[in-house]
Amino acid sequence: MLLTWFVPGAGHLYLGRPLFALVAFAVVEGLYLLGLDLSGGMGFEFLQEELRGPFTPALAPETGNLGGFLWQMREYGFGMPFPRAFPETMGLGVALTSASGVLNACLMVQANLDARRPRTERPSLRSPALAVLLAWLVPGLGHLVQGRRLRGAMVFLMLVGMLTLGTALAHGANLSREMHFFYWGGQFMAGLPAMVLEGLHGDQRVQSFIPYAEAGLVIASVGGMLNVMAMLDVFGYSEDRLATSASGTRATAEMEVTA
Repeated sequence: MLLTWFVPGAGHLYLGRPLFALVAFAVVEGLYLLGLDLSGGMGFEFLQEELRGPFTPALAPETGNLGGFLWQMREYGFGMPFPRAFPETMGLGVALTSASGVLNACLMVQANLDARRPRTERPSLRSPALAVLLAWLVPGLGHLVQGRRLRGAMVFLMLVGMLTLGTALAHGANLSREMHFFYWGGQFMAGLPAMVLEGLHGDQRVQSFIPYAEAGLVIASVGGMLNVMAMLDVFGYSEDRLATSASGTRATAEMEVTA
């Protein structure tokens, strides 16, 4: 997991899966580099000057891809000592660098599972890592593909409802990473619903006092962070099923040998 955290695909290269490692590296780092190109590497310039410490950017989703994050900090850091205009593709750029971090976290889950799997066992599309990725993309989708339809529907309605309610209360101000860097990171864990809302309403200007803005920020961000708990639930359930299936296979093999 640590190898993958620093360099996407390195863990699988160590496990003897060079082709998978190469594809994983190309996808994860490709997303990050494309995001940097679209944002001009200015993602951390969103932070206010008093928040620009050595550890504060570590709370961003980009840290899931530690190698890319450290390279961005070294090459771009907090930008120039004077204000600059952000590029028009800034929103898409920071979304891609953040998505790279989450995708690499799922890749670390896969590396951990593959390290414990017998070398003779072939990887499966029923991998817990894939279920976790789906659970991030759309809250409840991971539960749905596991056959837990009721729980998946409840997770979707609750978390997307919180995100929508928070956005309504904050009049869309919660969707701006420039205004609310850390709250935005929490919301981003709600996956595509958060990105769609940002694409639709993220550019709205604040023209008057918003009485429930703080409540909206908290509700939307908590909704995103609760999806992390849902992702953990998906992973635990899927991992338990794999362990039960493996135990049953071993028991059957032992019975056949005994017979």
